[in-house]
Amino acid sequence: MKVLKQSGLFVAAAMLVFACGQSTESTVETSEAQEVAEAEGQTLTIDKDATTIAWRGYKPTGQHYGKIPATEGSIAVQGSDITGGTFTFDITGLKIEDLEEGSENYGKLWGHLQSDDFFDAANHPTATFEITGVEPFAAGDMVEDMEQFETDNTPLASSELSPEAPTHWISGNLTMRGTTKNIKFPAAVSMSNGAVMAKAGFNIDRTDWGLSYGDESTAVDKAKDQFIYNTVSVELDFKAL
Repeated sequence: MKVLKQSGLFVAAAMLVFACGQSTESTVETSEAQEVAEAEGQTLTIDKDATTIAWRGYKPTGQHYGKIPATEGSIAVQGSDITGGTFTFDITGLKIEDLEEGSENYGKLWGHLQSDDFFDAANHPTATFEITGVEPFAAGDMVEDMEQFETDNTPLASSELSPEAPTHWISGNLTMRGTTKNIKFPAAVSMSNGAVMAKAGFNIDRTDWGLSYGDESTAVDKAKDQFIYNTVSVELDFKAL
């Protein structure tokens, strides 16, 4: 699995598909869980202070965003290849950055996200990501966007979230709320002074992991704005050394 070849950088071409009167978005390629890659070679430990997962949720009347801290993780490197890796994130440590921490609204939203309506953190306090495969981002590869219901807070398109110059596709098993799904997304990966850095941005459909409160697919009349977008934007930024 070639990941760290600096000479193989390619700039992604962003492909937008527009429908009349609608904007665009897409979620990552999602499938059933796959076999985790066998880690070979040197093991690098993540720098928790430099590793974050940022999230952004949307509803027609507004947005909320924040971060979930990484608690542990490692990357296995053999030569210039990443052969495996695993990360753990603390759902109970979730932060909301658009509200004042300690305020009533912060407490209400934080409690709701921790509840069975969303993460069910009492039973599933962590989320994990385990690498199942890595492949080069080729010159002809595209970040494809799809149609989305348009409001003042339509989710960002995946092509907007993707790094400017992806180098590789990363596949891995994402486990949340006791459900594991395999996702595949573009990332910009580099190596410097023995450290591995990667940045990625993409959308997921939260209902694939059972976070179904306010499921937009059940909205009788979307014009009434009484739903929450199923799309959640995720931005990963990690460093291992």
